Amino acid sequence: MSYEKPYAGLKVIDLSQGLAAPYVGMLLAQHGADVIKVEPPAGDWSRILNQNYGDHTAFSVAANLGKRSIALDLKHPKGKEILWRLLADADVMIEGFRPGVLARLGFGYAEVAQRAPRIIYLSISGFGPEHPLKAKAAMDPVLQAYTGLVSANRGEDGTPQRIPVSIVDMSTSLYAVHAVSAALFARQTAPEPSGRHIEISLLEASASLVAVRLLATWLDGENAPVSTPPSGSFEAADGWLQVQVIQETDWQALCTALGASGLAFDERYNHRNLRNRRAKELREEMRPLFKRLTLAELSDRLGAADILFERLNTYGDFVEQESKTGSSTLRWLHQPGVPRDLPMPRIPGLPIAAHEAALVAPSCGEHTMAILAQCGYGERDIEEMRLSGAVGTANKG
Repeated sequence: MSYEKPYAGLKVIDLSQGLAAPYVGMLLAQHGADVIKVEPPAGDWSRILNQNYGDHTAFSVAANLGKRSIALDLKHPKGKEILWRLLADADVMIEGFRPGVLARLGFGYAEVAQRAPRIIYLSISGFGPEHPLKAKAAMDPVLQAYTGLVSANRGEDGTPQRIPVSIVDMSTSLYAVHAVSAALFARQTAPEPSGRHIEISLLEASASLVAVRLLATWLDGENAPVSTPPSGSFEAADGWLQVQVIQETDWQALCTALGASGLAFDERYNHRNLRNRRAKELREEMRPLFKRLTLAELSDRLGAADILFERLNTYGDFVEQESKTGSSTLRWLHQPGVPRDLPMPRIPGLPIAAHEAALVAPSCGEHTMAILAQCGYGERDIEEMRLSGAVGTANKG
């Protein structure tokens, strides 16, 4: 064990697909765990999300870095047998099916814990096993809509928009990693048996994510400002920027920086409560003050006034800017089958030294042969299982 790879020696069996649950396994792998991804012979469905590059998409790469892949048909008796061998000495199991699916296959928590009593069994689902909507198909966009995120994210024309990043999936993953880490820590001194079933839903994660907004709208109504006006995005003469106003002194400094110092003491806007009530009116009055200046001019003025602001980057702008700074925020990843190197953000909190190895995401079944050999199967047995469809290997389905 080391600070660079604190989970070295930890064995994780990851049966999940998509993004939310697989990303948990990816984070554990980045911290040194041996994560074995168990996917069906046809592959994890994240492999067909958006544009394909061989056996991968952006989703499947991001969620599976550093794992080994074995392809198993869990409806086949031999596939079940292999999974039991993998679980026999596993520390963590990850699954992301609808509640009850794995139990019907014979791999529910009760069955697994009976054979592996120290296992930390993580279940991630859309609405959770006790919710009335537990059987409903649910992904990130569904929970963004359900918990109010889409309603709160409206364009200039008022149309509600899904936040175009998998924010519910990712927050679910982070909550789950925290819970698994806490369970592993507790297991060190817990009496036998010391396993645990952790159940986390996208609903819980999304609700936690919007907790502040829930409280604000409950107290102040549905039209409560997201932040103190005139905070928000403004168009300059040659682009856009984001501005944040918090204190009264910030408001006064902003008006002065924009050449409209008198506006700061206008009786319509000279207190944050007044600005909250007249947010739309104030925004319209501020627009031309920004529009007449370039981004460079605004950067100079707002920077000198110590105003919180930043130019609005595209994702491409961000990558280009970080690459020029020479910071360690991004590392360049070479993924076999993908036509160009990929800018992969460094995992926050993971020592830079741990990022030096070029970890890649596996193809479906890429490590089937090696993992089966580790489980004690001989070449003849493996070939028979492949021919019967119990297992799949890379490029062999």
